[in-house]
Amino acid sequence: MAGRRRQGHGRRVMTGTSLSPVTAEDLVEALRLEVPSLRTDASGGRRAQYSYDASNYRVPPLAVAFPATADEVAAAHRVCHRLGVPVTVRGAGTSMAGNALGTGLVLDLSRHMRRVLEIDPSARTARVEAGIVLDDLQAAVAPHGLVFGPDPSSHNRCTIGGMIGNDACGNHSVRYGRTGEHLLGLDLVLADGTRVVADRDGLHAVDEADRERVARLTASLRGVVEANLAAIRLTLGRIPRQISGYQLQHLLPENGFDVVRALAGTEGTCATVVSATVRLRPKPPASLLIALGYDDVVDAAEDVPLILTFSPAAVEGMDEAMVAAMRHRRGASSVTGLPEGRAWLYVDLDGDDPRQVTADAERLLGELKAAGRMVSGRLITDRSERASLWRVREDGAGLASRLTDGSATWPGWEDAAVAPDRLSGYLRDFRALMAEHRLTGVLYGHFGAGCVHVRLDFRPDTAEGRAAMRAFLAEAARLVVRHGGTLSGEHGDGRARSELLSVMYDQQMLDAFAAFKHAWDPEGLLNPGILVDPRPLDADLALDTGRTTATSTVFALREDPGGITAAANRCVGVGRCRSHIGGVMCPSYRATGDEQHSTRGRARTLQEMLRGALPGGWRSRDAREALDLCLSCRACSSDCPVGVDMATYKSEFLHHHYKWRLRPLSHYSLGWLPLWAALAGRMPRPVNAVMGSRLGPWIARLGGVTPKRRLPAFHGHRAWLRGVAETAQAPAAVLVVDSFTKAFRPELAGAAFRVLADAGLPAQARGDVCCGLTWITTGQLGIARRVLGRTAAVLDATEGPIVVTEPSCAAALAKDLPELVDSEAARRVAARVQTFAGALAERVAAGWRPRRVPDEVLLQTHCHQYAVFGAGQQRDLLRDLGIDKITEVAGCCGAAGNFGFEQEHYDISLAVADQALRHRLEAVAPGTPVLADGISCQMQIEHLVGDGRPGAVHLAQLLDDPQPPSPS
Repeated sequence: MAGRRRQGHGRRVMTGTSLSPVTAEDLVEALRLEVPSLRTDASGGRRAQYSYDASNYRVPPLAVAFPATADEVAAAHRVCHRLGVPVTVRGAGTSMAGNALGTGLVLDLSRHMRRVLEIDPSARTARVEAGIVLDDLQAAVAPHGLVFGPDPSSHNRCTIGGMIGNDACGNHSVRYGRTGEHLLGLDLVLADGTRVVADRDGLHAVDEADRERVARLTASLRGVVEANLAAIRLTLGRIPRQISGYQLQHLLPENGFDVVRALAGTEGTCATVVSATVRLRPKPPASLLIALGYDDVVDAAEDVPLILTFSPAAVEGMDEAMVAAMRHRRGASSVTGLPEGRAWLYVDLDGDDPRQVTADAERLLGELKAAGRMVSGRLITDRSERASLWRVREDGAGLASRLTDGSATWPGWEDAAVAPDRLSGYLRDFRALMAEHRLTGVLYGHFGAGCVHVRLDFRPDTAEGRAAMRAFLAEAARLVVRHGGTLSGEHGDGRARSELLSVMYDQQMLDAFAAFKHAWDPEGLLNPGILVDPRPLDADLALDTGRTTATSTVFALREDPGGITAAANRCVGVGRCRSHIGGVMCPSYRATGDEQHSTRGRARTLQEMLRGALPGGWRSRDAREALDLCLSCRACSSDCPVGVDMATYKSEFLHHHYKWRLRPLSHYSLGWLPLWAALAGRMPRPVNAVMGSRLGPWIARLGGVTPKRRLPAFHGHRAWLRGVAETAQAPAAVLVVDSFTKAFRPELAGAAFRVLADAGLPAQARGDVCCGLTWITTGQLGIARRVLGRTAAVLDATEGPIVVTEPSCAAALAKDLPELVDSEAARRVAARVQTFAGALAERVAAGWRPRRVPDEVLLQTHCHQYAVFGAGQQRDLLRDLGIDKITEVAGCCGAAGNFGFEQEHYDISLAVADQALRHRLEAVAPGTPVLADGISCQMQIEHLVGDGRPGAVHLAQLLDDPQPPSPS
């Protein structure tokens, strides 16, 4: 049985009935001595990052370890077993039920144990380590025409080990079922460090010396089954998604004593999976998506039994709240192609013959129309449109954690399931229960399997809210049981539902579960508090503890009325920032694979700092370390489903952290670059001569700047004026010539001036304003506010759109200006700001076409432009201009303003570039223009391609034709 654990600071643990003398320092020292190769971390910041998953809970561990081999996992278990320290194994940490939290040692297998060990295409199997991300497995087997069937919405970051722990399913579970159905063998480590292999023939000891230990375990498991044969047969495995509790039915004689299947869904409470042999399936050659619109999710559920007669691969449902959340966060264009309705079903049909699949789809539409509940429906055959619609379903779950009115929604009852033919009745009663408790939420899920996900607007931050939450969950449990359902359909019971298992199962079955766990883990050290001897569902809630709150911030944080605490608490742990594909965030995590350097890891560290759990408050060294590799690229503000804006939080933190203190040298050199550039512009020749001499690298080091980069030459302070002479046309816009352009690429001002004039938008060029970006990113917000206040006053006196050639400066004026300067002028100016691409897009829509356009480009979109003005702004413009081939770099360049030029960040900057940019540059055909509007992007590209090869050009330079048109 699991022992009780002391809560609070987490520096000691309770095991059995006595207080263990083991501290974090003791544990780390024991691991260092016995497993010297194992990296272990008990720092405050690391413990903060692993105190949370994607659930409502907070459980600080003693320490976190990052094993690289099964031997290290086994050795760590042996140490913890001897010391009586609990062990929790973790993959991506995306559990919504609190399955991935523990008071002892947390083993993160996702950092290093993520390899494909073997693929056998003829047998259609693969052997993989438990920490491998599902999408990485899919990429490895795709060349063989194979797939791993289960596909949770978190497929781009969830691990196979986590999927086994929860017996996860996914969007196509109607076709592929649960993860356990695809397991052929498991390599296990028991609580005492014993290595065991489980396959369909039973359990086998890896070491000869452990044969007797494994034989006793096998006998104990058989004894549990023999003592409960009738109860297991009558109670378990009744519906497709019955995952709550342990799956003891797989150990029945008629099921072949299948230990592998029985271990799926045990949530790390019985054994640690270090690798698995999985069954693969051939990828269907033809598939087609049908989108169906309904007035109501209950109507949609009524049609599920009819749809299932067509043997679909997927039947997914969602309500209008999810779509509204997606449009609110990502814009109206993020959801296109949905048929009319207020609730929707996605039905995926597949097969060998495309014509037959289409015929089946049309027949299904006909039968649904005849049934009378469907409002409208359409077939989607275009791959890009299908991907866009699926993205609504996959990303919507995270987006739904914050409703359009700004209120938060929470898991806790997000995973109940019933038989598909009882789904409509359950949903009808469930919505009545929500109304009775005055709760609202977002309904979605795997309707074809009867599994409903819902996030509800609980109030776990107040005593009354927690009491109401507990009362609702108890009634919801009784409701789903009345409908013959299960508390969990794929997320596991975890801390959220384990206490409620007594509503679903009688005492005999609960005792059988306890005996099953005891056979595996007699001391109760593996993930205690879950399934057996559970913690109360309202214990360890993250918002059920006091916290210190910063009383004031320089940024207004208008979208977070609760200030910096509310802003940091936007992170609910869905882990989208841990993906290595799609979007741009989080560049440093993609380069390091370290949770500390993910947006989530930083947000969790800030949460703990603001809670008072990390020493120092704003002076916290742990928080500074977590934020150090944040590139301030802003991508999280758009890519994160809940809009965590780490660039802003970092600036605010640096402002307070270094207030009245000496700052890093780069804050004085790069942070004050507009001033130094203006001074250098008064005497560019001697400055360039000195910086180009042997003294240059030495001076760079003195300023905290890496000498490994060639610094750009300064231009005269009036050089930019040569191309922007006044014209006879009355100005219709303002062209802001930023400090970077004036100092390092003054020719761009003339190109932009000419292109705007040609497009019918003659501009007055202003080089007397500054966006304050370098002071913002280095946290010198007092100076930034003064600079921006003056800029707002100057630009507010002008008319027309404000076109900014440098994307990062445009983003600062559009986003940071109204957050730092509380004036109507600031808000008016911010509303007028456009990127150069944005301004031209309007002119193209009005019919303008440039005189010269290349056939092909390689496009590096600036991260700030991506985040603030839209991911596809520049790409869409290029397409509208008729450019046939656009190769887009999917990721950050790695320079990111001052980051890539700081001496201590140079290596990470290049590692980020290696993720995508370098490969694209190496593959681009000679003569193909490389388009990058941001000066930091341009300088990184120039650095990567080296001398003798052309670098990147700005959009204005790409389209500029300095020669006037010949007279007609």
